[in-house]
Amino acid sequence: MISQMNQLFIEKKCVHVLYAYQGIKRYLEQVCEFIEQGIANEEYTILIENDRLYPMILKELQLKLTEQQLNYVHRVNSFDFYFSSGSYHPPAIHEYFKETVAPYVESNLSFRSWAHVEWASMEDPLHLIEDFEKIVDSAVNDLSFPLICAYDGERMPDYLITILMETHPYVLMDDQFMTSKQYLG
Repeated sequence: MISQMNQLFIEKKCVHVLYAYQGIKRYLEQVCEFIEQGIANEEYTILIENDRLYPMILKELQLKLTEQQLNYVHRVNSFDFYFSSGSYHPPAIHEYFKETVAPYVESNLSFRSWAHVEWASMEDPLHLIEDFEKIVDSAVNDLSFPLICAYDGERMPDYLITILMETHPYVLMDDQFMTSKQYLG
């Protein structure tokens, strides 16, 4: 399933994937494989990740990659990324992302991105995620890069699943990689 997805990344470049993960162990395996495949394809990875999981990812990568290969990984603190304006505000997040990818775009360097999307509670304004994902989907197509948006599958209410299936053309769920039939693109 991941090889099919990586083949799509190589062939098409502009690929926006929803990853609904089940469990941290599997999540760590997937993110590390995503980064390793990127390095194998000489692509930089912009990793939007929290302070809790990043040390585990880095530790795993250090076991498999050289220091030079690790230079292909650019980590962005997910809290800073999503709350750069003081709240979850999609236009501010989009600006932060544009600033982050600008050096890669300007230097014509291939890159991919992994964004771990989290929220503190169900009281957070989840409807804003739809606005954000529409902006991101457009950016993926405009800049032609692969992006995985990782969400904890156990914390996704039905209405959020619907929104995410409508805003992601591809889905990785339960180790199955598929095209979203609900995608509205």
